[in-house]
Amino acid sequence: MRIVLVGPPGAGKGTQAQFIAADLSIPAISTGDLFRSNVAQRTPLGLEAKKYMDAGNLVPDEVTIGMVRDRLAQPDAADGFLLDGFPRNTAQAKVLDEILAEHGTRLDAVLELDVPSKEIIQRLSGRRQCRAHGHVCHIFFDRPQVDGVCDECGSELYQRDDDREETVKHRLDVYKEQTEPLVGYYSEQGILVVIDALGRVPEVTERAKNALKAFKQD
Repeated sequence: MRIVLVGPPGAGKGTQAQFIAADLSIPAISTGDLFRSNVAQRTPLGLEAKKYMDAGNLVPDEVTIGMVRDRLAQPDAADGFLLDGFPRNTAQAKVLDEILAEHGTRLDAVLELDVPSKEIIQRLSGRRQCRAHGHVCHIFFDRPQVDGVCDECGSELYQRDDDREETVKHRLDVYKEQTEPLVGYYSEQGILVVIDALGRVPEVTERAKNALKAFKQD
């Protein structure tokens, strides 16, 4: 199957992408991994992306699209893939359609991980990271034995700037603004599958797998 995975920050896309892709024996492809791989390998697209990243600017669409195009042309993606982090908007979705059409294929399904904003804010704003080694805990779900102290190494715990509640709310606003039209685009095509992403990781994975089976039968 050829699948796109969408969902707000904190919905568990990265985790679910790995489990769902493994179950279907297809590669999970995230834009973050594509950036890191291209930069590490010093590909022309990686070097171009690095210039923007080093300057603290967003990588232009054409560079990201070039990386996705190259990755989908690799042999392991010939019989299917799961894309996580691309497309992020309707314009990118249309380009993806064009890329797949060049290969004589199309998307089979788009999975949307649905999590209430209140839950997302609690998930992300409750995270704490230790300064020494980057260990992560959670003040609601995995509370440290001593407030502000890492259980693993005893160093100070702190809240990353992008986990602060006001930042999380802004990220959710941006996601909603960009992704609502994207979800509508795929809904009109009849390939959108909404998954309740509340609960334990295996439960969410099973819902996604069952939804895809039913979807394939259609």
